[in-house]
Amino acid sequence: MFHTIRSRILAVFVISLVFVALLAVLGWLTVVSVKNKLELSMYFDDMVNNILEIRRFEKNFFLYHDEESLKDGLSYLERTDTIIRSLASDIIRVVGPDSYRKFTDDFKTYHQVMSNYKKADTPSSINTEQVRALGKTLVDFSQDLLARKRQRIMAAFTYGGALPLSSMVVFVVLMLAVYRMISQQMLLPLVEIRKTTGRVAQGDFSPMPYECTGEDEICQLIQAFNRMARELEANQEALVQSRKIAAIGTFTAGIAHELNNPLNNIYVTAEALYEDYSDQLDPAGKELILDILNQDERAADIVKNLLDFSRTEKPTFETLDIASVISATLKLVKNQIMLSGIQINFHMAPVLPFIKGNLRNLEQVFLNLFLNAIQAMSSGGTITITLISDPEGSIRVAVSDTGTGIQPEDLERIFEPFYTTKGVGRGTGLGLAVSYALVKKHGGRIEVESEVGVGTTFTVYLPIQEEEKNPAAVQGKDPALR
Repeated sequence: MFHTIRSRILAVFVISLVFVALLAVLGWLTVVSVKNKLELSMYFDDMVNNILEIRRFEKNFFLYHDEESLKDGLSYLERTDTIIRSLASDIIRVVGPDSYRKFTDDFKTYHQVMSNYKKADTPSSINTEQVRALGKTLVDFSQDLLARKRQRIMAAFTYGGALPLSSMVVFVVLMLAVYRMISQQMLLPLVEIRKTTGRVAQGDFSPMPYECTGEDEICQLIQAFNRMARELEANQEALVQSRKIAAIGTFTAGIAHELNNPLNNIYVTAEALYEDYSDQLDPAGKELILDILNQDERAADIVKNLLDFSRTEKPTFETLDIASVISATLKLVKNQIMLSGIQINFHMAPVLPFIKGNLRNLEQVFLNLFLNAIQAMSSGGTITITLISDPEGSIRVAVSDTGTGIQPEDLERIFEPFYTTKGVGRGTGLGLAVSYALVKKHGGRIEVESEVGVGTTFTVYLPIQEEEKNPAAVQGKDPALR
């Protein structure tokens, strides 16, 4: 229920508000109770004073046979009887019903005896002792009742005084619980975050070593921070790698330019030698010159790949039909496909949207993928090309072969520059690295899946043209028919 810090703080405020309101109500009830008890105590005092006055009139009557004292005593008995009746429930609550009943019986008897004196001429000794005994009983009861009532008032005062103190204790305990919650769930994680940000500032991008399984804001902050730290760590590694690649690219670009001119001169010289002196050369000599030309072309291809890899300028994009790009690229390797005995299968969506791209760059990407597939199937096989629209707003081009496959340990490094799984002299390790970089420049991505002995699938994702994301633009046709 209280998963967030906001809800917990709100709960603390609500509990505190309820606690204060309850304390106010209890204090008010205590004051009202004490007030009522004091008011009742005044009536109890009146009752005790009346009974004492009755005893005084009784004494004067018996000693001096004063008729006025008897009349005043009877008058006070009437008043006291009224008070006793009005305080009946309170007296019962203090002394109990049995004591109250005995008290009222004694009072009625005393009242009756005193009323009889008014009719008699002189009080008898027996009646005098009886009245005095009853009077003493009434005085003792009333004084005991008043003492108990005062004890109850003192208890109410004690309760009223203890209420703020006990409330203070409860409030302190509540605040300690709140402090513990804030300390464990907010302050400790924030301290860890501060320490971790300090490590990040020093270049340590490791996630924060703090277990947090809750759903509050602090846990969400820690989880977001750890995700950020992991991304920073990955980006840092990627930055270092990109700097290495940039340095390699700058170095290779310089070498490529320096090699280009000598290679051109070698090729032109060898080609002129072959054309001008082919009639005078024996077959072995001709073979040597042709070998020079072939090796020069291979070296020129390597230089071209180096230049493509080191090229940093942003390519010019235009609206392209991806099927036409595939068709144009297949024509470049048509002879190699035929000589290798490879079959081409197409799976294309009926309608494909346009893309924004650079024709030369994309031809280079797919040319590298087709050449890799051809070289992986020296004894023939099948290349399957699949073109479909992806729900993410891109076109997915999958190039699958039935070749030897790639080892799992090689898959992790397959797009690294100069890394190749081919034999010595059969590859530079730049083809897939160049393809990867070119696809990235187009805002896409390239993925690879492979199973040894089954084949490999390279999947290229290229974003479609913005204005074409909803309507379909191109009727899909088999590139072989174009």
